[in-house]
Amino acid sequence: MGFHRRLAPTGLDRGAGAFGVAACVMSAAAAALGTLPASAAPAGDTRAEVDRLYTQAEKATEAYNEAGERGDALRREIGTAQDAIARQQDRVNTMRDALGSLAGAQYRSGGLDPSLALLFSAHPDDYLDQASVLDRISTRQAGELKDLRLALRDLAQQREEADGKLAELERSRTAVARNKRVIEGKLAKARQLLAALPYAERAAYGRASRSDRDDLPGPGGTVASSRAAIAVAAARSALGRPYVWGANGPGGFDCSGLMQWSYAHAGVGLPRTSQAQRFAGRQIPLSQARPGDLVTYRSDASHVGMYVGNGQVIHAPYPGAPVRYDPVGMMPISSVTRV
Repeated sequence: MGFHRRLAPTGLDRGAGAFGVAACVMSAAAAALGTLPASAAPAGDTRAEVDRLYTQAEKATEAYNEAGERGDALRREIGTAQDAIARQQDRVNTMRDALGSLAGAQYRSGGLDPSLALLFSAHPDDYLDQASVLDRISTRQAGELKDLRLALRDLAQQREEADGKLAELERSRTAVARNKRVIEGKLAKARQLLAALPYAERAAYGRASRSDRDDLPGPGGTVASSRAAIAVAAARSALGRPYVWGANGPGGFDCSGLMQWSYAHAGVGLPRTSQAQRFAGRQIPLSQARPGDLVTYRSDASHVGMYVGNGQVIHAPYPGAPVRYDPVGMMPISSVTRV
């Protein structure tokens, strides 16, 4: 399908969510651009630039969501690793205590085996790596020392892996912050461009749909499953709520957040990003789409909506636009996924 105009939200002057544009903000932005006459650039060029900025911001939003999701997973993994390290440290301490009791008994009976003395040195594991040490002690002691050596190695490995996860978590946090700056910058520029348009142009922009293809015929309206029906009902209940980047409800949504929230009502856990959501089920042709199917857009699947029948999807379009219906062919379709 060819690309169609991505137009501005209904009710833009009222604002919505964290990035809603209130009239006072638009006035301030217009004042800041006072040196630029409204006629400096054709309105069509301005709209195209706003569309481009919204598209880029949406892609950055999905990257933001992905980094945030990875950060959440890493925090859970780190918590599990720290619990395992604590258990392993307790095991090591218990083994040391047992061998310490053995060493004490030997000392009281007339001397301390050199190998046991080494156990309580600063770096006993270095010496324990030498197999000859095991010849100096009993079979039982040798087994206990071997177990301790392995336990110490496991503990060191667990700590190394936890350190790696902590470093990756820090990289994830950096990625989140970077994408947040990109999103905020592009949305601020888009708001400035819209504010520079004459009022009549802004009003017309706000009333327009994202697609001229309002007559697109739609596949049948039978829902794919009972859980799909629940998800569709949840998505419909969100109509009119604002787009808020990085949000997954209930007060506001970005595109993938709306899908995740809607399917959560049906007990289905979807991934957080639109790119991952397209692989959350079986991909089917558009001609077989049923209500509840996920429709991803653009070659990189950076936008997603829910098919609801009659050639329409429900989706969270972009900042300033509420959750709404739009034609399924509003943008080039990447895939249709049945969850």
